[in-house]
Parts: sequence; structure tokens; C-alpha cells
Amino acid sequence: MKISVVIPLFNKGRHIKKTLQSALAQTFEDFELIVVNDGSTDESESEVLALTDARIRYFKTENQGVSAARNFGISKSQGELIAFLDADDWWKPWHLQKLSELFSDFGQAGLFCMNYVRSYSETKNRVPKFIGLPEEFPWRGIVPDFFHSSYIDRIAWTSAVAVPKKILDEIGNFDENITLGAGEDLDLWIRIALKYPVAFDSEYSAYHNLSADNRMSLTQTGHRSFALLDQFSREEKNNKSLKRFLDLYRAEFALKMKLASDKRYDFYKRNIDSKNLCAKTRLLLALPGFALRPIYRFKKFLESKDVEVSAYH
Repeated sequence: MKISVVIPLFNKGRHIKKTLQSALAQTFEDFELIVVNDGSTDESESEVLALTDARIRYFKTENQGVSAARNFGISKSQGELIAFLDADDWWKPWHLQKLSELFSDFGQAGLFCMNYVRSYSETKNRVPKFIGLPEEFPWRGIVPDFFHSSYIDRIAWTSAVAVPKKILDEIGNFDENITLGAGEDLDLWIRIALKYPVAFDSEYSAYHNLSADNRMSLTQTGHRSFALLDQFSREEKNNKSLKRFLDLYRAEFALKMKLASDKRYDFYKRNIDSKNLCAKTRLLLALPGFALRPIYRFKKFLESKDVEVSAYH
């Protein structure tokens, strides 16, 4: 079985070499790296071209956003299984091997997920917390309730997952109407998880680089087209864990809108069942924007001092 690794690249010249080196060091042998340069204006291209390896397939496009870049990479893929890797994240050498084993052992699944580490600096790492899974470590298997288990941290994180190409052909790719990293991956994982089981391996094999420059989450809210989430309104009526999961992200998006004085706040807020949120989140949503902004700045200050704070749990 061949695995295609799709890497969208936009102005990550400082990080792409480490990312590619981690991918090329995989113990699994039958794979290709599809690097899609989405109109970078820094040294990203020269860093990629400096690596001479037949497994790297390099493409250059005009800047259209991360969803379009990933979709372009998928269209060029030759593998049965599609893995994703952002251009500033990195893998342990056994990452693809573990994904291939999940695919082999749990072929009924439509989404295959490895565990991951959130890396803030060389000395500061955090591991995600999932609920509703067996406590033994390592554990691998079909997730009993994907949305319930993803309520605190998401089981499916883009640089740690793989999807069979036939599933993407059926479900569809990333929604290109969602721009600048505003939930395009969330939307796709929900669509898959509503139709297929999700397989998970709790062994850590991927690193989410949260110290990187030019991360999508830092982009100004007003320039981003967020996932609407209303396309799942029929399913959430009969799926309590999905409704709770969606309301969490509606609250996240609503708070971002309120911080930016964005009128889209009302769209997300009115679809939330407040019983699905903790008291802290309900309080933050009730505050006016001028009161919310200093709280947000204080949260960022605490995070700079290695104190992790969540508005949602």
C-alpha cells in the first residue's frame, strides 16, 4: 500500500526543512511527499528544492488558501491512503507505519488518527486529553463516540491523521469556502465521522508546532471565513454528543467574533444550547466586547508564562 503525504506550504521557510526531514525519515517506505507551494513569498521554495529525494513531488500554485492547496495535493496523489502534514509540524519516524497498521487492522474506519503533542517551545510540551477511551496506554481501536471523546481536545488533528482516498472521493475534500484555517479540517472530520468509524492509536507520533510564525490561528478574524456548522443541523437533532461538540465550536467562533466586534457573533451565538457549555464559557459569552478583551490579553500573558488556560473547560 502506498501513502501520499500532502503538505501545503505558505511562507514556512524557517520550518519546512525540519518538517520534510521528519517525513523522509519514516520507517515506512512506500510513500510520496506532495509539497504544494501556495504562493509563498519567502525562502520556502529554495528550502524544498535544496532537498534532493525522489519521494518529494513539488508543485507551485497561486495563493488560494490551505484548503485549495490540500485539495490540489489530493488531486495529484497516487496513494491509497492520504496523510496530511502542515509545513511547520513534524513526525516521529514511526508515524506512517502506525497509520498503515491502523488502516490494515481497522479497515472499516474512514478516518485514522494518531496521538500528538502540542509543542510551544523546546522545553514546553502539552499532551491532549480525550474522554471516553480506555485508560490503558498505549491503546488502539475504534473510538466509541468520536464527538464525545473530542470535547476537550480533538482526536483528529490534521497533521496526525490519514484518510483513504476512496473516502475523500465519496465524502468530498476540504471546503474551499472556509478560509485561513477557520475550521476547514473540523468540517471534513465531522463529515467523515458521521458516516464511518474513527480508528485511533494513543501512541504519540506527531508534534503540533504552536510556536511557529504565521500560524493560521493568528490571522485577523475579520479576514477569515469560518465553518458555518449549520450544515449538520439535521444530524445534531438526534445526536447529543455531536450537538454538544458543535456548540463548543460555535462558542469558540462566537468569542472570536465578539473580540473582533464582528457581526457574525449573533449567527453562532443563537444556535448554541447553553446547557452544553460550562459556566465559564457562558459567562464569557455574556460579557460585552470591551470587558472581554482585557481578559483575553491576560490569558495570553498567562500562556506566555507557561500557564495553560482554557475558556471552554
